Amino acid sequence: MSSPKPRWFTDTEPGHSEWYIERFRTMAAEGADLDGEARLIDAMVPRKSRILDAGCGPGRIGGRLHQLGHEVVGVDVDPKLIAAAEQDYPGPHWLVGDLVELDLAAGGEDEPFDAIVCAGNVLVFVAEGTEPRVLSNFARLLKPEGFAAVGFHVNRGLSPDRLDEMAVGAGLRTDIRLATWDVKPWHADADFAVTILRRAD
Repeated sequence: MSSPKPRWFTDTEPGHSEWYIERFRTMAAEGADLDGEARLIDAMVPRKSRILDAGCGPGRIGGRLHQLGHEVVGVDVDPKLIAAAEQDYPGPHWLVGDLVELDLAAGGEDEPFDAIVCAGNVLVFVAEGTEPRVLSNFARLLKPEGFAAVGFHVNRGLSPDRLDEMAVGAGLRTDIRLATWDVKPWHADADFAVTILRRAD
């Protein structure tokens, strides 16, 4: 039985993928700081860590982490975004795949990860109701001491409290919550949440 289509495909207009790719290419060409998520992850892991960029889009986070010396695997359900990642950020192993299924062994990646980064509202773009399966996959793919960093706007149908509940069911625990990727503290009025999840065992 196949999974329902991610909201990336069902809730966005035709041409959204192309617009998204060009948006970040333009920002990079203009010198915008696009490395905030990668800086946080890099600060939290040892050198030469194995990192999964889950919902990698056109590759900016995983690409930067690769440049910093980490072993990066990037997965996205959208082949157009993966093609852009391969073009703009050679080096990581970019794979087309659904985070709900996440069969990385089929792509030759069967080793666990030190960290998983799931940024850019990815968790609110998966098919509604499949979020617990995505989190269970994260728990399965992490090393015992590893972590998953999940970031999303809280006004898009998923609350931090609900994330905490789903994480428990997936074998994860909430370790840290921030309001931004540049480590501003969490507060009740924050419109964005960055949550560090660790394996419950």
